[in-house]
Formats: sequence, structure tokens, C-alpha cells
Amino acid sequence: MAVLMKTRQQVALLRDAGRIVAETYEALKPHVVPGVSTIDLDHIAEEFIRKSGALPMYKGYGAMRDRQGRQVRPPFPATICVAINDVICHGIPGPKQVLKEGDIIGIDIGTLYKGWVGDACRTFTVGKVDDQSRKLVDVALRCLELGIEQAHPGKRLGDIGHAIQTYAEANGFSTVRELAGHGVGRALWEEPTVLHFGKAGTGLKIEPGMVFTIEPMINAGGPDIATLPDHWTVVTADGSRSAQFEHSMAITENGPELLTVL
Repeated sequence: MAVLMKTRQQVALLRDAGRIVAETYEALKPHVVPGVSTIDLDHIAEEFIRKSGALPMYKGYGAMRDRQGRQVRPPFPATICVAINDVICHGIPGPKQVLKEGDIIGIDIGTLYKGWVGDACRTFTVGKVDDQSRKLVDVALRCLELGIEQAHPGKRLGDIGHAIQTYAEANGFSTVRELAGHGVGRALWEEPTVLHFGKAGTGLKIEPGMVFTIEPMINAGGPDIATLPDHWTVVTADGSRSAQFEHSMAITENGPELLTVL
């Protein structure tokens, strides 16, 4: 499938959708504290997104059926994806899932605004965390920053993955390989696929007009993953903690423009 290049006018609409994502994080931030349930966070996010004139992108997304028409994965039931400790991504909020001192939680938010998608993820610390968890979160954020630094016209997607993998492994961590960044536009998932590992100088050439996410998922242990019986929640196979940060960005002649910021 070809990459759908975006015009300046389309990027402006994507920027509006991304700004609502960033504003939703600001609304959530004071509530990411011990004793709060993830369904409470979900309700706060949904109310804020709808009041902003947008729709929750993830809610109802992603149902899968087999060739006989039988449902093999239900639609995602919530506004945000939550990833506590050993959860990598796509965790489902619930009333019994209560934040505790020392947890880390990734919150993935998607919006649909005037037909265009905003998509980002941040990992928060809950109260005081141990040194290893703090390092993991810091390294995951730095991996995103290093990936963004490579997202310039004339570079290649492999340069992004190589920068992320090199830094993560130099700090004793690993990067998930089965999950990737992706193009965004009118759909949540478009081309190109943006891997978070790879060889420098390889892969698709980065060009102005591309819009995609970089969203490294960094594990404290090994890179292997497992999916829980709910068909959504992805966890580390070895039970180690995982942290993720994500931005959507548009590639301009001068480099990447982050769309999911205030």
C-alpha cells in the first residue's frame, strides 16, 4: 500500500486533532495518582475529548472476524489504552485496576476531529518509583527524541529504528519488535510502518508530506511479548516492566513537525 502524502491544509487538520490529544493529557495529569482507577481516567479522557468537539478514536475500533465471519477480537471498549508496569500496550481500563504507589502507566490517546486522527502515548510515574523504573521511563522518552531527530527528508526509516535500538540496548533495555509506528491521516493506521529497531541507511526514504508516529516500546527485560486472553492487552513475556512514548509528526522540508503537542 502506498504512503498517502498530506497537503499543508490536511496537516493543519491533523494538528488540530493532535492538539486535543495533548490537551487531554493535561486534563488527566493531576489524576494519575495512587488510588485512582483506570476506568476513572478513561471517563475523564472521554468527557474532555467529546467536550472538545472530537471523538474517541479507539472506542469501538479494531474488531476482527475470521473468514467464516466469526468475531475473533472484540472492538476496543474504551477511550484510552492503559499499560501498567508489565503491560506494553492496548490494556483495557477497568474499575478494579487501581493505581498504586510505585507503578508506571502508559496512557495511549487517540482522537478523531473533523475526520482526522490524533495519536500519542505518554508514560507516567505514580508517586515515587524505584530507580530502575525511573531509568526505564527516561530511556523510553529519550528513545522517542532520538527517533524524532532522525525524521528528516533524505533520511530513511531504518535510521529511526537504528537510533532507538542502539540507545535502548546501550542502557540495558530492549525494544519491542512486533509492534511499530505507523502513518496517520483519516485512518488510525496507514503506511508507512515505522520500526523501532533496524539498520541505518535502510528502509523507505523519508519525504515531506509524510505523517506518521514514532512510538518506541522499551522493555526492562527481553523484547518478547505475549497477548492476554482479552485479545487486546500486550504484556512482556518475562514479566518485566515496559514504557512507551509516542508523537504523531508531519515531515516538512525543514524536518519533523510534532502534531501532538500544545
